[in-house]
Amino acid sequence: MRDERRSGCPINLTLEVVGDKWSLLIIRDMIFGNHRHFRELLLKSEEGVSSNILADRLKTLVEQGIIARTDDPSHQQKVIYSLTEQGIELLPILAQMAGWGRKYLPVSEELGIRARLLQEGGPAMWEEFMSELRETHLGVAPRDRGKSGGAPVAERLQAAYEAVVAQRKPR
Repeated sequence: MRDERRSGCPINLTLEVVGDKWSLLIIRDMIFGNHRHFRELLLKSEEGVSSNILADRLKTLVEQGIIARTDDPSHQQKVIYSLTEQGIELLPILAQMAGWGRKYLPVSEELGIRARLLQEGGPAMWEEFMSELRETHLGVAPRDRGKSGGAPVAERLQAAYEAVVAQRKPR
């Protein structure tokens, strides 16, 4: 049987898994927005993914082992999507992409604040955030809160976002 991959290049292989227009945005929304249900991912996406594209990408991400799909015990017709370790380990890539975007593209202040904080916090903050994601998505017991000693990274990023949004609202 012929391998359907274009090449064995690690960049190519990664792009074949997450290089379409929507996959990394879905992962972004799971990481930064904690969106774990289909409806949340559909309605709270800044870019407005269509339901058929979202369903297709979720299926692919599950098949690739980047996210997991489980029945929601609170509702018979809902499922919960969770990041796997593979999905969680995409955080540094997203942080680097966001840093590049902030440097070279016209990023809005409110949507760039998380990127700025992650860039300033560097790998230590990324590791701390990945530990939090493991707790949320994999049920792994939390490690120390890192050098920050304070609020979880997810809460700090959300608070910074909300502060920028509040400043931008007309009074």
